Amino acid sequence: MRALILSTPLLVILSGLSGVAMFLPAAHASVLDDHHVAQAFLYSGVLILILTAMVGVATSNWRPRNVARSQLISLAGAYALLPVLFAVPLAQALPDTTFANAWFEMVSCFTTTGATLYDQPDRLTASLHLWRAFVGWMGGLFTLVTATAILAPMNLGGIEVISGRSPGRGADGLTQITRVADPAERFLRHTEMLLPIYAGLTVALWLLLMMAGEVNLVAVIHAMSTLSTSGIGMSGDLTVLTSGLWGEVLIFGFMALALTRRSLPGTTMVAAPGPLRRDPEVQLALVLLAVVTVTLFLRQYVAAIERSEGRDILGALRALWGAMFTAVSFLSTTGFQSGEWDSTRDWSGLGAPGLLLAGLAIIGGGVATTAGGVKLLRVYALFRHGERELERLVHPNSVGGSGDQARRLRREGAYFAWLFFMLFTLSVGVVVALLALLGLDFETALVLALSALTTTGQLAALGAENPISFADLSIAAKSLLAVAMVVGRLETLAVLALFSPSVWRR
Repeated sequence: MRALILSTPLLVILSGLSGVAMFLPAAHASVLDDHHVAQAFLYSGVLILILTAMVGVATSNWRPRNVARSQLISLAGAYALLPVLFAVPLAQALPDTTFANAWFEMVSCFTTTGATLYDQPDRLTASLHLWRAFVGWMGGLFTLVTATAILAPMNLGGIEVISGRSPGRGADGLTQITRVADPAERFLRHTEMLLPIYAGLTVALWLLLMMAGEVNLVAVIHAMSTLSTSGIGMSGDLTVLTSGLWGEVLIFGFMALALTRRSLPGTTMVAAPGPLRRDPEVQLALVLLAVVTVTLFLRQYVAAIERSEGRDILGALRALWGAMFTAVSFLSTTGFQSGEWDSTRDWSGLGAPGLLLAGLAIIGGGVATTAGGVKLLRVYALFRHGERELERLVHPNSVGGSGDQARRLRREGAYFAWLFFMLFTLSVGVVVALLALLGLDFETALVLALSALTTTGQLAALGAENPISFADLSIAAKSLLAVAMVVGRLETLAVLALFSPSVWRR
């Protein structure tokens, strides 16, 4: 059986897994006696498995001429095909929606963006909420596996900052991916390594939330959404948690895992091992969180004093917790809103600091994690490069030191980080311009572009002066944002690597 699976193209394997995944919400709906939803998922899963088997037989003898190109095409094809398959049962189970809306919802879930068209949670049944969270969870696992199995050997996804080699090519990376292991075998091996830890952490958070008094369905949905950083929940914030503050503390701890790749196995493939306290991503994340938390708290506290409510110690503690939780949430691009956030805003009388939250989402989490954004390591490389340049202004003939890795990070790594940042900025400008052509004002277009490219869909509710509803957008705007979500998840360097001559050369 393993040999048969390994002889099948990667995209066909993923299609089959998507069909198998539909049996979970089918079983859940059947237990709840929701037969219409159960039939939609059961029939869709069986149909997809039959079609996948037919395509698998037809492509059993297919072998790619260029394995590296095939891997990148499979990666892009997964984000193009799988949301379409995921949308089939959703469109059948929800008669009052269109297939285009169901497709947008599945693109948002699979890219772990978490933007939703269904603003009213009561519109979806419990099984459909579970399906959205499960698709986001599978998207998080797919991101982790592809980061180590495909992108890391090709110096993509932030690994180019560590290695100092050109993105999309490199002697060691391409030799490893084209000669050492078959693509399907390599993907399967990394899945077997990451799945137990990823699933184990999800189950652990699920059980801990239930021990804290959470409802079973809400606990499993928020556990999957936290580990995948999709931020998908029963509503846009955590006010539905019956576990209250203890539930948020648990989510906070697991959400912080997205700030560094060292929380999962396989870190030696993307970086040299070392103590966690010396990890540059962890150091930068702690500094950012401290500065942002203090800034948010002082902003709210000063406003509360002006309203003669600054003596409310309990309100001040709530404001501090809400600021810290929200900062970690948006830095990890999860997008969860603390249950204390609304009470904090009522206490201070101020709205959400959209620009600050957008800045955290742009920075993003760790390399080779489920988080989106520019990534902490790239920002750290730019910071060290700027620090070194300032030193050379004072001492032009000084030696930077700190070892080969630090010098590579300050030079080649900073160069590739700056290249990616410019591409990211250009992508934001293009998306904003296209959304403006579709009739959206500048502020709305900018917030939507950042929420899509950073895979932080919840930014639309907090980043602007007034919450932005994805359901009010036109089909053209939704399609553009869906493409932007895929680009934000794949990253522009990986997209450009598809057109590299070294990849397409036989």
